[in-house]
Amino acid sequence: MSLFEKHKPLLEQAIDALHARTFYAAFPEAPAPAVYGESADSNGKEKFQNALGKKFDELLQPNPTGWIGREESPYTQDALGITYPVFTPDVLVERATAAFHVWRKVSVTDRTGILLESLARIKERFFEIAYATMHTTGQGYMMAFQASGPHAADRALEAIAAGYEELQRYPSAALWDKPMGKFNIQLNKEWRAVPKGISVVIGCSTFPTWNSVTGIYGSLITGNPVIVKPHPGAVLPIAIFVSEIQHVLKANNLDPNICQLAVDTIEQPIAKVLAEHPSVKLIDFTGNSVFGSYLETLQGKTVFTEKTGVNSVILDSVDDADKVAANLAFSVNLYSGQMCTAPQNFYIPAAGIKTPSGTLSFDDFAQKFADNISSLVDNPKAGPYVLGAVQNQKTSERVLEAEKLPGKVWLKSRSFENPMFKNARVATPVVVEVDAGKKDIFSKELFGPIVLLIKTKDTNQSIALAQEMALRHGAISCGAYTTDAVVREKIADEMSLAATPVSFNLTGGIYMNQNAAFSDFHVTGGNPAGNASFTNPDYVTKRFTWVGHREPVKL
Repeated sequence: MSLFEKHKPLLEQAIDALHARTFYAAFPEAPAPAVYGESADSNGKEKFQNALGKKFDELLQPNPTGWIGREESPYTQDALGITYPVFTPDVLVERATAAFHVWRKVSVTDRTGILLESLARIKERFFEIAYATMHTTGQGYMMAFQASGPHAADRALEAIAAGYEELQRYPSAALWDKPMGKFNIQLNKEWRAVPKGISVVIGCSTFPTWNSVTGIYGSLITGNPVIVKPHPGAVLPIAIFVSEIQHVLKANNLDPNICQLAVDTIEQPIAKVLAEHPSVKLIDFTGNSVFGSYLETLQGKTVFTEKTGVNSVILDSVDDADKVAANLAFSVNLYSGQMCTAPQNFYIPAAGIKTPSGTLSFDDFAQKFADNISSLVDNPKAGPYVLGAVQNQKTSERVLEAEKLPGKVWLKSRSFENPMFKNARVATPVVVEVDAGKKDIFSKELFGPIVLLIKTKDTNQSIALAQEMALRHGAISCGAYTTDAVVREKIADEMSLAATPVSFNLTGGIYMNQNAAFSDFHVTGGNPAGNASFTNPDYVTKRFTWVGHREPVKL
């Protein structure tokens, strides 16, 4: 049985899910022993610990110029000591060029089978990837398992399914028969989906797999070789992915250099060199707006970016203020506000928020919100695991600087004790009240656990400001609370014009930070927060070109 036939049922389910947009998860998100095995967690932890202080020698990339590694655990603040093989950009591109002419000749069905097989193998390493993610990003255990394992694999599967479907959209050949009266003109026509060339995927430090695999698999399924350039601070999680892809390629007598890992350091980066190389045709990037905007200007490249944004919450009226405050408090605590979808600007009318029992004043809601943050932080069974750790020192410094912003500080950031890691780099959210006229303060992303409560004259101004921030500076998510159908439609319409998805009236166990594969489009590509979307048809069709040939039928 071919790998394609082996995994065909999974592929068909994924394609159906792309169209239905209902809940679908191919990889269970709960790290349950019944699903993954009784010893899966302990084995994964042991594998991670055994990797510390050693060379990561799983990659099938020979003859490195050296070995480097600069990862540090946000939980222990100690170096992981793992090193990875180093290659010059020219060598990486040279190998990718040779691999391109192998990979592009592989049939779509064979490529699909190979990539799906790699996900099956990666599934066996979800727990190892989880510990690797914890100790490079600072994510809590549960988020690290879900985001870097099952959820990332679902996003990869989504890209495979989308690519496969688009590559099958048109026939490979057809007889073109045009009546001309007494005779017909007949042409044999053929069409080829031609991949664009070498793809470079540039990763980020906070979500090293979730934000990268869509580009990796999106390029691979469409026939492009990939060079994966992770952030120097978060290499191991995606290195495991690359390793498994390489081993499946080798097992199928293909060049492992179809997918390569390219490591560098903060002091000597290679992302710009790779991006500007004339042989590189595709670039995927997650990270800051300055570098992302620069990449978008490169000529002769097809670039997919997810950059920074200013995410808003619009508060108009609520059914239950306590549930709303608790939901939003969890959202800002989750991974210490280090998610690209985390809320930052909370727009609240000066007159307060309407509730069934009367109007809740701005101050009363602010206090309720701050109290809910503190309550979660102080819960020893939840707080440390929800907040996780801060990925790098610069974010910690930014949080302290936020306390100096002009405005009332409703809640100062503080440290707390992680019961498992005494040296963890941690910071709780800081909450500052800001006047709506102080746009210079809230018209930029303040990455990390930083919340601004912006006092507006009314909900109309709140909507206008949220839209303006999205249009001018980008937004990836928006939360809104209203019990008024007319107001709801206005928010939906105005934020749609700013290409920003809105989560309305969330309470309980679902948060505006979260995005689901096969249902939610992550980033719309319609505002400055990014020019691409996980995963719409453009995300894969821009990676190849339809080329047609024709020839008269021989009589």
